[in-house]
Amino acid sequence: MINELQTQRLHLRKMETSDSPSLFKIWSDPDVTKFMNISSFTHEVQAEEIIEMFKELAQSSKAIRFCIIEKESSEIIGTCGLNSIDFENEKAEIGYEIAKTYWGKGYATEAIYTLINYALETLKINRIEAKIEPANVNSINVLKKLNFTFEGTLRQYEKSKGNLIDINIYSLLKTD
Repeated sequence: MINELQTQRLHLRKMETSDSPSLFKIWSDPDVTKFMNISSFTHEVQAEEIIEMFKELAQSSKAIRFCIIEKESSEIIGTCGLNSIDFENEKAEIGYEIAKTYWGKGYATEAIYTLINYALETLKINRIEAKIEPANVNSINVLKKLNFTFEGTLRQYEKSKGNLIDINIYSLLKTD
């Protein structure tokens, strides 16, 4: 798996432990973590632990996570990646989040578009899934722009912040 991807406005590169201060700022914002399966971070060490977890998953080719860096400012504005990579069944799940000050500027769409192309063309993934809370309208809009298909709602699918929640599942196939 590669270490970086480029878009017109963004540089995507694998997360490093040294990114923890920037990622802590993003992951400590309750508006950003509202629809994530984590609570807002309160200590920078939590960001370091997540980065280390993704490094371990990357070593076993089960996941890859990139920092999203705005080229103009060189600032880390979020992360995106592929989770639950299953090469045998040619599928993976995407995940992403953007710092609140960068919402509504097309950065998530731009980053995910590039990530999808990498998954489909280089990793030979056939199916990309996204699991989104039904109330996460911003994320659903990103998926719609990228031509994902809504497949249905998984009722009380997982626990988030102590409560069983519904999850909408979306997919994009190589043939789409």
